[in-house]
Amino acid sequence: MIVKSHNRQSNKQDMVQWGIIGPGNIARKFARDLLVAEGGCLRAVAGRDIGRAREFAGEFGAELAFDDARALAADASVDMVYIASPHNAHFEAAKMLLEAGKPVLCEKPMTVNARQARELIALSRTNGVFLMEAMWTRFLPLYGRVREWLDEGRIGRPRLVSSAFCIQAQHDPANRFFNPALAGGGLLDVGVYTLAVSQLVMGRKPDLVAATAQLSGTGVDELLSASLRYENGGLAQIVCGLSSAFDNSLVIGGDKGFIRVPPLFMNAREAVLHADGNTETVHEPLRGEGFEYEIEEAMRCFRAGAIESPLMPHADTLATLETMDEIRRQIGLRYPGEGE
Repeated sequence: MIVKSHNRQSNKQDMVQWGIIGPGNIARKFARDLLVAEGGCLRAVAGRDIGRAREFAGEFGAELAFDDARALAADASVDMVYIASPHNAHFEAAKMLLEAGKPVLCEKPMTVNARQARELIALSRTNGVFLMEAMWTRFLPLYGRVREWLDEGRIGRPRLVSSAFCIQAQHDPANRFFNPALAGGGLLDVGVYTLAVSQLVMGRKPDLVAATAQLSGTGVDELLSASLRYENGGLAQIVCGLSSAFDNSLVIGGDKGFIRVPPLFMNAREAVLHADGNTETVHEPLRGEGFEYEIEEAMRCFRAGAIESPLMPHADTLATLETMDEIRRQIGLRYPGEGE
C-alpha cells in the first residue's frame, strides 16, 4: 500500500532523496537531523504499520509511505535508505536493499554477528553499492579533533583505552533491550560504542578478549565488562549495561599523555588533552542532535560513487562484530535463529 503526503522539499531535484525503514524513535532523530544536514531530504518511509508510516511521513514531509520495505526498495525516486529497525531485522533489510542496488546506511550494530556482516560487505562489493554502519559518534566534530591529536602524536603511542556506556532501562521482558528475539542486551545496544571507539584508537582487532557478564532473567547481558589486548602492546577496558548508572566517559592513555572525553563520550562536545605538562580543552557544539554528520558523510560517499566511507570502513564494522561474537561466546549468549 502507498500513501502520499505533502513533501516540503520535493522541488529540490538536486537533493539526495532518502528512504527510512522502521519509523521508530531512532528514525525520528535521524529525520530531524536530515532537516539540518546539507543536501538531503526525506522521500519515503516504510513500516509494517501503514498508519504509523503515514504519520511519520506526514510529520517529516515525505511524499511516500509504504507498508512493504520491498516497495520502497523498488521505487526509483529513492536514492539512499536508512535502516532503523530492531537489530535482528538489519541483515535481511540490508541484503534486500543491496540486491536492489540501493545504497544503505544501517543503524548500529550493522548486523547481529560477523557472519552476516561478511555477507553484506561481499554483496556491497560485488554489486558496487554503498554500505555503511551508522556509528554516528565517529562523525561528530569532537572526534575529528581527537583523531587529529592521535595522528599528530600528541599523547605518543596509544597504550590504554577505557570506556563505559551504561543506562538504567526498565526491566520489561518485552522491551527490545531485554528481548533475545530482538537481539537485545547491553553489548549490542550500548557496548558497541565502547568497542567501536577502541577500534578507532587502536586501529585493529584485539588478539585476546576476556569477558564476564551478569545475564538478565531473559538470558541477555544486563551488565558486562571485557578486557582487550592488542598485538601492538595496547590494552582496552570496556564496561556496558542496562541496569546501572555509571560515569560514561572515555580515557585514551599514551606514553606521552592522555585524552579524556567526559560523559557522555558517545555524544561528545568536549575533550581534554593532558600532555607535556599542559592541558588543552576543545569544545565542538553540534548543529543538530548529532546524526547530521553521518548523514552528510553517507551522501558525500554516494555522490562520489564510493561503496564505503574511510571514516567508518567495512573493516572496522567487521572487526567490532568479530569481537562481540567472541564476547558473546564467552558469556554464553546466542540469539534465536542464529545457528552455529
